[in-house]
Amino acid sequence: MKKNKVKKSVNIQSRTILSALPRIVVKKKKRLGRGYGSGKGGHTTNRGQKGQKSRSKPYLLFSGRKTKKSLLRRIPLWRGKGKLKSSLKPVIITLSDLNKFRQGSVVDEQQLIKAGLINKLEMRRYGAKILSNGQLKKSLKIKVAISQTAKKAVEKAGGEIINNV
Repeated sequence: MKKNKVKKSVNIQSRTILSALPRIVVKKKKRLGRGYGSGKGGHTTNRGQKGQKSRSKPYLLFSGRKTKKSLLRRIPLWRGKGKLKSSLKPVIITLSDLNKFRQGSVVDEQQLIKAGLINKLEMRRYGAKILSNGQLKKSLKIKVAISQTAKKAVEKAGGEIINNV
């Protein structure tokens, strides 16, 4: 009899622990075609009986032919001038934007990022180039790519270009 009482007390403790657990509300998704026990398995597995859609689907690049030409016909033939030319263009910074910097300061990539003229990600991906829109009123030392007319404007304001890219 003592053994039965011990089992009952263990059983009562396990019930209190189980009742304290949260209930699982979300049911698992039924996986198609994984046997009768999965709930959606077995013979046709929700695809109907016959036809192309009931069978396995053709692969993504298939376009009616099994040759490699089916992929090649969809890719344009790039011939001529712009074949190797990069489509990524640098971010444009104008001369009037450079008036934010102090007189005689060095303008490089890090300083442009700190001033908020360009994003760090954009700088890494596209780069930056100074163009001659606006007027420069301060003499600066520039270490960024610059156009010829902007270069003349910087030198006219009393600045200099260091290691032009």
